[in-house]
Amino acid sequence: VQLVESGGGLVQAGGSLRLSCAASGRTFSSGAMGWFRQAPGKEREFVATINWSGSSTDYSDSVKGRFTISRDNAKNTVYLQMNNLKAEDTAVYYCAASMLAGVQNTRLPYDYWGQGTQVTVSS
Repeated sequence: VQLVESGGGLVQAGGSLRLSCAASGRTFSSGAMGWFRQAPGKEREFVATINWSGSSTDYSDSVKGRFTISRDNAKNTVYLQMNNLKAEDTAVYYCAASMLAGVQNTRLPYDYWGQGTQVTVSS
């Protein structure tokens, strides 16, 4: 199983970025997907999750209303649209795949992880 993130970069506060995560090597459409992030010196934290079909999502309070997770099972890809970015959103963002179908907002249920993509928000 491979997860490859892309779309990170440097953006000014208030700007937007769209992260993508391409999955290969398993039946992508049967499991939940998630986005996590890790800032320097901090624990990896949950950002957003989406269930197998895309009908259910969950977000951390810190990003709710600004970020949107979505998936395209035909393309084996999950996205994270990030709007109104803040300096505190600066982190390495990781995509994760679970074998479970429903939304998963903790790290434990995720079996596979990508290598991460850096998002830097300048204030």
